[in-house]
Amino acid sequence: MSAVLKPPNAQPPLEAQLEAMTGEWLEAVAHVEQSAYDHPWSAGNFNDSVKAGYHAQMLTAGVAPAAQLIGYFVAMRGVDEVHLLNITVAPAYQRQGWGHVMLDALTLWARGQGAQWLWLEVRLSNVHAKTLYERYGFREVGLRRNYYPAFAGQREDAIVMSFAL
Repeated sequence: MSAVLKPPNAQPPLEAQLEAMTGEWLEAVAHVEQSAYDHPWSAGNFNDSVKAGYHAQMLTAGVAPAAQLIGYFVAMRGVDEVHLLNITVAPAYQRQGWGHVMLDALTLWARGQGAQWLWLEVRLSNVHAKTLYERYGFREVGLRRNYYPAFAGQREDAIVMSFAL
């Protein structure tokens, strides 16, 4: 799958491809993860997800070996639902529409799997992500208290959101 968007500061428009996450990309994925979050997944978390057969996709621009990692997502299929475990846009590409592109790709895949719902959790403090999900059509359906690790041994609540397919 490829998508062409024209981010505000890119001339000409950036063309991106969606491809399966592979072991050769895990270091780059972990690097983006660490640059985007205070409490990132480890390379091991991504490796375990790939080995478990989760739907792990990357959005890249350009051709190897010079390809750039724009973002990625990891989703787990259930009986009639898909749970989005991680979706990340590299900081240099944030707020340019790439999160929406990846949600579109995930939605198409989930429908093809026969899923009826998409589920996710988002940190209470992650206002930008919550706004993206709400604009996409996700609705808040619950709260998981003390779900995420936070600073100084504290915990942060997660908002549970769902999207009807």
